[in-house]
Amino acid sequence: MPEPTTAPAATAPGPGAPLALSLLDRTRTTAPPGGGPGDDAAAVRATVERAVRAQALGYHRFWVAEHHAVPGVVGPAPAVLLGAVAAALDPSSALRIGSGGVMLPNHVPLVVAEQFAVLQALRPGRVDLGVGRSAGFTAPVRAALRADGSDAQEFTAALGELLDLLHGRAPVTVRPRVPAPPVTVLATGAGLAAAAQLGLPVVVGGPALEDPARLAQYREQFVDHGHGGPRVAVLTDVLVADDVAAARRELLPQAWSLAVSRTRGEFPPLPAPGDVDLAALSARERRTVDAVLAQGVVGTEAQVRRQVGDLLARLGAQELLVATTVHDPDLQAESDARLADALLG
Repeated sequence: MPEPTTAPAATAPGPGAPLALSLLDRTRTTAPPGGGPGDDAAAVRATVERAVRAQALGYHRFWVAEHHAVPGVVGPAPAVLLGAVAAALDPSSALRIGSGGVMLPNHVPLVVAEQFAVLQALRPGRVDLGVGRSAGFTAPVRAALRADGSDAQEFTAALGELLDLLHGRAPVTVRPRVPAPPVTVLATGAGLAAAAQLGLPVVVGGPALEDPARLAQYREQFVDHGHGGPRVAVLTDVLVADDVAAARRELLPQAWSLAVSRTRGEFPPLPAPGDVDLAALSARERRTVDAVLAQGVVGTEAQVRRQVGDLLARLGAQELLVATTVHDPDLQAESDARLADALLG
């Protein structure tokens, strides 16, 4: 097997500094025009195909997510999906693959360590293990997973156990025996504290993007355990289009889906932009839609480049992890390409 080529340096953005640009693909289903169920199998295949395109475009990482029993998000098994992604990539590719993330309340740490050791054996030095503390989306799902959620102390303990297993400090030996993949925390408030205590990098999105004080506290409390210093990646929606209005139109289904999920308990398949019925939303759901659209980084190449620079500088972040999924697969591919050209070209 050829040796992997060297990945671009992921230094803090600044004049002349390269940007680490990455994708998080949630394996979203899309509804046909006029409504109807999505094609789950097609969504899984589309994730693998998107990873292959990301490799060609020069993206730094390609991450997949974990969601269970949700009709609009069909990626319940990150390690399995990443195995398919690894098999589809050029062995010499610099693209990193990983999870955004594995939800520790749903798993025994030993099994997570073993799964990612297998991936590391298949794609040496190009695997990341992102972890989070969310449990199942609804009470029946949590019951089926035998997971009632975890408080901050339980999550920190499970994360510490996972690190011990990966680094050979546990009473049992993880096999295959390979170098430990880097671990990153998908950070809420409690997640930031756990990451600081254990000396791990973080991915932040949502409310944390509006509160740099949280990240300042993470850096102040950071304890160096030999995994490197504090490091921040920003997770947000980014969409390049001919103008802001066109970008927001294509982002609207994702914003609608998030709003509905928070009030009705499930992510529906992404509708076509013209099928989104804003008039049927409650006032609370409409506020969520407006907030998602306002927080997204959208517009032309020049507009997006400026907004991304401002966002990363404000948060002291070194990496942009793009979470956007649009309904039209051709438009998705075009936006990914235009974004790479705008920020990496």
